[in-house]
Amino acid sequence: MMKSRWVLVLLILAVLSFVIHFNFLTCSNAPMEEKPSPVHILILSSWRSGSSFTGQIFSQHPSVFYLMEPAWHVWVAMYQNSAKVLQMAVRDLVRSVFLCDMSVFDAYMSSQKKMSDLFQWETSRALCSPPACDSFSRNDIITARNCRTVCGKYPFSKVEEACKTYSHVAIKEVRFFDLKVLYSLFTDPSLNLKVIHLVRDPRAVFRSRENTAVDLKRDSDIVLGSQKMKGEMGPYNAMQEICKSHVEIYKAGRQAIHSFLKDRYLLVRYEDIVRDPLAKAAQMYRFAELHFTPELQKWVHNITHGKGQGGQAFEIESRDALSVSEAWRKTLPFQKIEKVQNVCKDAMDLLGYRIVHSEEEQKNLLLDLLFGQNSSE
Repeated sequence: MMKSRWVLVLLILAVLSFVIHFNFLTCSNAPMEEKPSPVHILILSSWRSGSSFTGQIFSQHPSVFYLMEPAWHVWVAMYQNSAKVLQMAVRDLVRSVFLCDMSVFDAYMSSQKKMSDLFQWETSRALCSPPACDSFSRNDIITARNCRTVCGKYPFSKVEEACKTYSHVAIKEVRFFDLKVLYSLFTDPSLNLKVIHLVRDPRAVFRSRENTAVDLKRDSDIVLGSQKMKGEMGPYNAMQEICKSHVEIYKAGRQAIHSFLKDRYLLVRYEDIVRDPLAKAAQMYRFAELHFTPELQKWVHNITHGKGQGGQAFEIESRDALSVSEAWRKTLPFQKIEKVQNVCKDAMDLLGYRIVHSEEEQKNLLLDLLFGQNSSE
């Protein structure tokens, strides 16, 4: 009797041992729930094209870690080189930022750097909310002015710490002139890159560049060389180079002869954004796999339907965005319009901007605008 009990106990222990071992193997072989891969968004544009505002559409989203023109640091440190030479260094910096490896800035910034030493850091909502800064909530709409006041004291290490907590990393950059430079990023298995190519009417860009010529001098010299920027034709030479780059980027993105570009390139015209901000923001969010929250819808509407006329360059504030975007029609002399059209004709034709042939036509287009007709098509 005793012996049979021991046999029964041993059998029960053997069965329990088998069950425990089987469960262990099953659990260890079961696939672990993986964290979704981050989405990497590059807003690719040129100076004075509405890219700062477009960047804010992404920056204010609570799922996005955003940086504005991090390659500024490359150009400042290596200004003796041409834009073409610097593109590779810019590409490598952008890749590192997408991967939240901020050690890449060590080559361009002081070892004693703070978060506030990063170019235009205050335009990033992510750097103005936890874990980068404790003064605001992560879901707040945060202005650069408010952020600048209270978040500048935090260490640079907070940039990388914050970046790693987001599902999307977005960068706005104006220092690429050829989509082919980015091919290695599209094929990089560690990245999930999507490019939003933002363009603007060259005549509007020219007029805005005239108003900010001093701020853009160093960049213009790097793009063209200081000699080509001298004299009356200097600003038009710059526009010619910018328009040429947009044509090349557009052709490479739209033709999509490479499979890795399929569904990863989106052309957006700034004029279309200001005419229908909610629809275009929704389109960009869908492309970037982001949800357009009611709070963001309200912000986008308010920021584009204010009474301001955009007097402060590089400041994102409530304004009459449509009126500001078309101000060149009232303020740019026809002689200048004609010159810009001559150097940017290919880009204007390709991107759907209507050529003006006379001062009379310019006045008629302005009347069309005042009465709400679409005059850029």
